Amino acid sequence: MPVSQTNLAGDLLLHLGRPGDGPLHERVKRALRAAIRDGRIEVGTALPPSRQLAADLGCSRWAVTEAYGQLVAEGYLEARTGSATRVRWSNAPDADSRRRAARQDPVARFDLAPGLPDLRAFPRRRWADAVRAQVTTAAFTEFGYPPPGGHLRLRRLLAEYLHRSRGVSATPQDVTVCTSVTDGVRRICHALRADGITAVGVEEPGWTRLREVIGAAGLEPVPLRADGGGLRTDELAGHPGLRAVLTAPAHQFPLGTVLVPERRAALLHWARQVDGVVLEDDYDAEFRYDRRPVAAVQGMDPSRVVLFKSLSKILSPALGIGWMVAPPRWTEHLHRADQAATQPSTLDQLAFAALLESGAYDRHLRACRKRYRNRRDTLVQALADQLPGTPVSGIAAGLHLILRLPATVDTAAVVRAAAARSLRVADLAAYHATEDHADHGLVLGYGNLADSAVHEAVRHLREAIEEGREGTREGSR
Repeated sequence: MPVSQTNLAGDLLLHLGRPGDGPLHERVKRALRAAIRDGRIEVGTALPPSRQLAADLGCSRWAVTEAYGQLVAEGYLEARTGSATRVRWSNAPDADSRRRAARQDPVARFDLAPGLPDLRAFPRRRWADAVRAQVTTAAFTEFGYPPPGGHLRLRRLLAEYLHRSRGVSATPQDVTVCTSVTDGVRRICHALRADGITAVGVEEPGWTRLREVIGAAGLEPVPLRADGGGLRTDELAGHPGLRAVLTAPAHQFPLGTVLVPERRAALLHWARQVDGVVLEDDYDAEFRYDRRPVAAVQGMDPSRVVLFKSLSKILSPALGIGWMVAPPRWTEHLHRADQAATQPSTLDQLAFAALLESGAYDRHLRACRKRYRNRRDTLVQALADQLPGTPVSGIAAGLHLILRLPATVDTAAVVRAAAARSLRVADLAAYHATEDHADHGLVLGYGNLADSAVHEAVRHLREAIEEGREGTREGSR
C-alpha cells in the first residue's frame, strides 16, 4: 500500500456511545471501525498518535493502543515500526488502483491547445523568495482583510507599469485587483446591468468562456464579426441599442489580428455617441515577434474604456491574479456593490508587487518572449515540413496560430484522433457563436508545449489529420 505522509487524520470525530455500552477500549474500537467502514477515514490515512487521540477523547492511552491493536488484528489497520498506524481496509473494489488512478490526472503528453503559458518556466524560486520576504517583513496589519479593489501598493505599481508598458492612463484608484479576466468581465457586467445596459457586443469568433460569462450575468452577447483588421466596427450600426463592446485589440483571439487604427478611432467615436463603454481584453499584448508593440486603446480615451488583464498567460492561472482599469464611475460602483468580491491573497498581491518593483517581472517577460519566438519558429517550420501547403496565420504575436485545413478534412474528427494520440488541439469552429462562417481549421497553442516535443507533436498531428481526411472519405461513400 502506498504510504502518504500528508494523508493524516489530525482530528477525528468519533462517536463512543454511552458509558454503559461496554469497556472504553471496545467503544473506541467500534467507533474507529464504523468511521473506516463508512468511508469517513479513507484507506491509506494515518491515524493520530495514540497519546494525541487519547487526549482528544479524554481517555487513557491504553484504551487507544488496545483499540488500534485489535483493529490491526482484524485487518482494518496496518502498523509498521517507525511509521504511523494507517487505514488498510476499504469496501471499495480495487481501492488502491482506483486511488492511484485518481491521482493521475489525464494530462495530454503534447499540449497544442491555446490558453496556457509555459508552466515549466514558472519562476518558482523568485516567486517563493518574494512570498517569503512578505511573510517575514510585512506589518501585522497586512494580515487583515484586504481593502476593496486590492492592495494599494500593487495598484500603484500596476498603474505605473501599465502607463510605461501599455500607454494606459490611470491612477491607483482606477485599478481594481481581481482573480482573472473572466472574473473582471463578470463583475463589470453586473455593473453594466445595474446601469441599464442589456447587451454586450462580442467578437465573432472569440473566447467562448467570456461569451458565457456575459450571458450568465444576464446580458445578451451580440456577435460582431472580426477579420484581418480586428473587430468589424462597421457592424455596430446594425445594433442601435448596443452600448457595450468586448474586444481584444492588441491580439484578437483566435484570429491573431490587431485592431487597425481607423477602427480604433471608429470604436471610440461610437462609444461617445451612444454613451457606451469599451471592454478591452489586453490579450497577449506582451508577446509580439514580427511587429511593433501596440498601445492599449484605453490610453486614447480613459473615460470610455475598461481594461482587463491577468497573469494567467504570463506566469500561471494558478496564481489567480488579474486586474482591471476602469473610469471612476465604474470603479466606484465595483467597490460599493461588490464588497465580498474574491481577491488574490494579500501576500500574493505583495509578492507580485515586489516582482514588479524589482524588475524581475520585466526580465521574466523578456525571457519568455525570446523562448516563445524560438518555439514558434520551430513549430512553423515543422508544420511546413510535415504538412506542406497547409497555410498558417496569426503567427506575428501571441502564443497560438491557426492551421487552415481543406474542407475535405473533418476537423472534429481530427481533434478526436489527436486526443487518442495524447495530443491536445482545438477546433477553430468551436470559437464561433454562429454557424454563419467558413472557418475550417485548428487553433494550435504553443505556450505550454515542450521545445523538445515540437516535432513529435506535429508528427502526431499529421497522422490525426490524415485520419480525419479518411473519415471524411468514408462518410461520403
